[in-house]
Amino acid sequence: MRDGFLRRTVKRVARWHFNVELSVHRAWRRSRGERPHVVVGGCRRSGGCCEAPAIAVGTLLWSVGPLQRVFLAWQRHVNGFEVVRREACERTFVFSCTHFDRETRSCDSYDSRPGMCRDYPRLLLWQANPELLPGCGYRAVAPNAEGLRESLGRLDLTPEQREKLRKGLGLDAD
Repeated sequence: MRDGFLRRTVKRVARWHFNVELSVHRAWRRSRGERPHVVVGGCRRSGGCCEAPAIAVGTLLWSVGPLQRVFLAWQRHVNGFEVVRREACERTFVFSCTHFDRETRSCDSYDSRPGMCRDYPRLLLWQANPELLPGCGYRAVAPNAEGLRESLGRLDLTPEQREKLRKGLGLDAD
């Protein structure tokens, strides 16, 4: 289902709003001294991020039926996201994307894809331990990776323990 002119225009306005809101939020977090993980690597076109996009929502949207219905209608009609499941413990909706072609592993409306699709995996980099999708060519490296690597070097660890910690803490940029 390719996007027509009207849907592309609506998505462009929504993407502008998404980008402004995201920039303000990230600037606010940086002003508080928070530093995100650094993304390294590149897209391998595995399509994992397109197969089951997920959106975590706030308590109000999760709890108020009319708001939830408007949100889900927007996702269905504008973004082409159909709800697959709801994960209550995380207040997350998991979708399937009608624009994703499973055979070619690509998006049929790539130029008008939503902001959350354009920003993957950067949306995850503010988490304490970002978990990127299997097969994704991107990796998250801790913002203080150099200092942590130096600290690990001073600890009495086996090479296996050191490697496990380096990997688990996201310390390898290569």
